[in-house]
Amino acid sequence: MKLVNFLLPDGNRWKWATIVLVVLMVSGFVLYIYRYEPFSTRIEVTDELGGNIFPVTILSTATTDANLIVPADSNYLGNPKSCIALKVKSAHAGSKLRVEVAETPFFSRSVSEFILPKSDTGYLVFPDIVWNYKALLENEQAMPVNVLVKAELNGRSLNCGVRTLSVRSINECLLGYVDSRMKFHDTGDFFAAYVNEDNPNINQILREALDSRIVNRFWGYQSKDPKNVDSQVYALWYVLQKRRFKYSSISNSSLSSNVVFTQRVRTFEDALKSAQINCVDGSALFASLLKAININPILIRVPGHMFVGYYTDRSHSNMHFLETSMIGDVNLDDFFPEEKLDSTMAGKSQESISRLMFEKSKEYATRIYNENKELIHSGKVNYMFLEIDKATRALIQPIGK
Repeated sequence: MKLVNFLLPDGNRWKWATIVLVVLMVSGFVLYIYRYEPFSTRIEVTDELGGNIFPVTILSTATTDANLIVPADSNYLGNPKSCIALKVKSAHAGSKLRVEVAETPFFSRSVSEFILPKSDTGYLVFPDIVWNYKALLENEQAMPVNVLVKAELNGRSLNCGVRTLSVRSINECLLGYVDSRMKFHDTGDFFAAYVNEDNPNINQILREALDSRIVNRFWGYQSKDPKNVDSQVYALWYVLQKRRFKYSSISNSSLSSNVVFTQRVRTFEDALKSAQINCVDGSALFASLLKAININPILIRVPGHMFVGYYTDRSHSNMHFLETSMIGDVNLDDFFPEEKLDSTMAGKSQESISRLMFEKSKEYATRIYNENKELIHSGKVNYMFLEIDKATRALIQPIGK
């Protein structure tokens, strides 16, 4: 019996050989693509804050339901509070994604799994990050960190993703950021994290205030007389002035970005240790003390400045304000140039000087508040009226070393 290829004309023989060869090549190519996915896109590690990680945003919201940093892309999975994300495209509906994040000095290795519900759809995925909270709290200077991510989609490995992010100092407060759609988000509420009414050093300050005999106890709003509230506030003011705080205007950080905007803020411990404050440090420090004695404080911000307010009664029907930078060694003529107050200070006692500074602080802060009252309550950028109350604490917890 003769072979089939000898039964075919020469033209048909080459035609069938070519078809068979093409089929084999296509099959091999498809098998190769299926097995090795040489054209799979590289997963991209990204974040919402221009390549920065802010310890204050992580620490202050770790135990709350706050979601103050909102992804611009609504098509996301996971918890945005993790800050670190990756971009990936689903293969088909119900695709299974497994993400492994390698260990760094600031977080442990973690593995997360997700279901991508839609087919052929790009997702922003936030894997679980197991933060080293102690390392974040102790980070006092910006530190680069390499974030390495491995991922599997439907059991097949994707190319690794890696990105170098900057872990910022604990003292850098995030004021706001611009998302990928060029929308600005005001995050000034993070100032509340630096109000630390739980700091153990407060007990020593309260003891010193009681030893001054200005008040014999701290009772908050138990007395219905607003003068008793002011007496408690003045006792705190007096003790801080006795500690001889110096005014320090250092507020800028090393961060240079058109995506995120920050303010350098000393923690309660830093302010006490250095005996230095600026308007923000002083406001956060004093608000911490007020909150600790159950007097409800308010952080008030105008462009380039912050001062503190407090309610003088339980029903919150009346407010007083303090220019806390005047706690430090300042020139009163800078605040009241027409009164020439510094020339009248010679020979006066510490208590009388402190009392004058306290009253003038209230006068100056009240004037600023009244001049900007409408804008302060408008919600506009660079203006803020932030009560440190239960609603705020439900979103932002205090940080402290």
